[in-house]
Amino acid sequence: MKPTGHLHPLSHIIRDINSVFAELGFVFADGPEMESTKYNFDMLNVPKDHPSRDMQDTFYVECADPLGEEVVMRTHTSPVQVRYMERFMKERAEGKGDFPIRVIVPGKVFRNEATDATHEAQFYQLEGLMIDKGISIGHLKGTLEYFFAALFGGNVEVRLRPSFFPFVEPGLEVDMRLTGADAPAKLKDRWIEIMGAGMVHPSVLRGAGIDPEVYQGFAFGMGIDRLAVMRYGVDDVRLFYNGDLRVVSQF
Repeated sequence: MKPTGHLHPLSHIIRDINSVFAELGFVFADGPEMESTKYNFDMLNVPKDHPSRDMQDTFYVECADPLGEEVVMRTHTSPVQVRYMERFMKERAEGKGDFPIRVIVPGKVFRNEATDATHEAQFYQLEGLMIDKGISIGHLKGTLEYFFAALFGGNVEVRLRPSFFPFVEPGLEVDMRLTGADAPAKLKDRWIEIMGAGMVHPSVLRGAGIDPEVYQGFAFGMGIDRLAVMRYGVDDVRLFYNGDLRVVSQF
């Protein structure tokens, strides 16, 4: 009997991520991996002189963009959030839907950096976005606690620390700790810095056609590869990409 095929471990965890957030009413969104600087930087409130725009951090692509924009391999999946908000507001104006916006964006991103056990030049990232009236950091914290508990098992504590990201205000670093008998042994009782998050910057909302005086929202982003490393106990993220069947066949 011939061996049957199976999902790659990253496909496994993306499927589980989608399932958990679907329980909370989030929908899946996707967008282009080759993106204009307008969506990758400008509409996310990233200044023209921000270091992330430098050639040593971003892959620029030589091609003809219809609108004359510079083109990059997207450095995060946040551009999809902006595209989704624009499309949502257009459809809302046509009477096809209304708030809240609840969307997750798992997808491949690209960074011009050296590879090692914890870094790759291409990897998968998860973005999340929720927008409605009266949204607060408390909604963000509760959403993340539910997600981590469902993905890893055990009881979850989430800790928020002040930070800065151009597209959120205030910006937060998110730490997670798993406790209880069901928590994985390697993660149990350890504080782990796991993502960046915050309240969507008013300039980002306004640029997508949403009135920040009426609507608020939270956004978060984390590396899916890092979630997979933690979940499966893999000690080198490059093992997910080198095509070694001795690795991927274990899943």
